[in-house]
Amino acid sequence: MRRLMGATAAAVLALTLAACGGSTGTGGGTAATSGASGAPAAADAPLKVGVSPVPHAEILKYVSDNLAAKAGIKVEIVEFADYVQPNVQLQEDQLDANYFQHRPYLADFLKSKGGGELTFVQAVHLEPLGLYSKKIKAVTELANDATVAVPNDATNLGRSLKLLEDNGVITLKEGVGTAATERDVANNPKNLQFKPLEAAQLPRSLEDVDAAVINGNYALEADLKPAGDSLVLEKADGNPYANGLVVRPGDENDPRVKKLAELLAGPEVKKFIESTYQGSVISSTS
Repeated sequence: MRRLMGATAAAVLALTLAACGGSTGTGGGTAATSGASGAPAAADAPLKVGVSPVPHAEILKYVSDNLAAKAGIKVEIVEFADYVQPNVQLQEDQLDANYFQHRPYLADFLKSKGGGELTFVQAVHLEPLGLYSKKIKAVTELANDATVAVPNDATNLGRSLKLLEDNGVITLKEGVGTAATERDVANNPKNLQFKPLEAAQLPRSLEDVDAAVINGNYALEADLKPAGDSLVLEKADGNPYANGLVVRPGDENDPRVKKLAELLAGPEVKKFIESTYQGSVISSTS
């Protein structure tokens, strides 16, 4: 009886270890390491990537459906409706990577959280920020005391104010650049009233404000065409706001991440972006 119980216990222990032993991989593949936890991930395990629905999920789905298998990777797409959770869940090991943000936003996010690290791996595309309105047809038609909705996160707020300055609507204090807030508006000849809102809410605000500066992905989700519907649009040349692939420190060496970065920067994705978005999304690769 004791021998039988011992054999049973050994079998249970073996099954338990097998259930927890995903780090060894399958088919003799080498293991990739996780930068946050140090726990290895199987080289053939799906890469779980957090994205905004448009255009990030669409671009990544193109990669997953058409390029990933040939490159020897699997991609699992997880969509988010906000700009915070993709970074939070990446830091908490619930994602392997994310693709929704630009470098200035990532830097501000990490600063606002009082520390932590994430690594920007590969720029993929630019979504030009634009000014939209349902009440006027040109930026010069903005009336005195008009209300303009702007993104409420620090990097995109400064970016939106810089867009207005570049188009002669306001003047900012010298040297503030894209770090500007409403307090840095030095000259506001039409006494515009700025209404900061969460970026995802900006398209819906068009019914209630005179104009709104809207991030490209949310404009596309709302069936706005940045290249045709915006009153003014950011220029791509010298623009630091390219969206790209982000991982935990160390995971940029994960072979799966390297392969995905290569695909996102490749000619097939560039062609897909150009043909699908017709200038409303701009590839970051030459």
